[in-house]
Amino acid sequence: MKKFLCISAILIFVSTSTVFAESWGIHFPKDGGRPEANASAEHLAQFDAFFMGNESDLVLYLTFDAGYETGLTGGILDTLAKHDVPAAFFLVGTYIRDEPELILRMSQEGHIVANHTMSHPDMSKIDNLDTFAKELAQVEEVYKEVTGDALPKFYRPPSGTYSETNLKHAQELGYKTVFWSTAYKDWEVDNQPSHEEAFGKLIPRTHPGAIILLHNVSKTNADILDELLTRYKEMGYRFEDLYHLTATDCAAIVAPPTTISPS
Repeated sequence: MKKFLCISAILIFVSTSTVFAESWGIHFPKDGGRPEANASAEHLAQFDAFFMGNESDLVLYLTFDAGYETGLTGGILDTLAKHDVPAAFFLVGTYIRDEPELILRMSQEGHIVANHTMSHPDMSKIDNLDTFAKELAQVEEVYKEVTGDALPKFYRPPSGTYSETNLKHAQELGYKTVFWSTAYKDWEVDNQPSHEEAFGKLIPRTHPGAIILLHNVSKTNADILDELLTRYKEMGYRFEDLYHLTATDCAAIVAPPTTISPS
């Protein structure tokens, strides 16, 4: 019955969905409420793609994008361990190759290491399945070399640039594409936001089912993460991993929305 409801909901919304843009974007009509994006959750679902989870549950999904190391990731992992919070690290293949100790630690401590392509290209310009598959397969290979394990099948397009063809290709290769519903400008190493600016962006943009995107190169993120996780828990949120997200995505389509006031 649940599967039938999912399929029915997807079919209803696909027919009214808008044309995909090639750069992922979100905005927030109301603090603590559901963001609006350039593709609906219902439309993305037909490609096994997600940008948020169940709106009726106070759950958050914490994700980091990483292309290179600035000496902060170890501290981030320490904070995650302190709070017993799972995260997903979307990593460029060269990062996995260059930082094997960090990769092993992520895996051993229960975090998901996921695919952010080998060379961080504009994937929206790739419409050939073989070329697309090569970018992902190279990451799988280097992860296997480092850990001995298969790479979890989660994919995030670099910079959020994508096409519907990309989503179809990722699906054909067995991947779930994961965008985000909460983020802020944190990736410029030499132009970091203040702690006040970070909290002022992140807390009001957090909502039930949020997929939060942070960057590991941000000193601000490393500095505030302990307090940020504490505040989220005080707001009533718990943290789950991406396997939970993809196992409960139907509920995000058929459940009524819930809002929470930032504090």
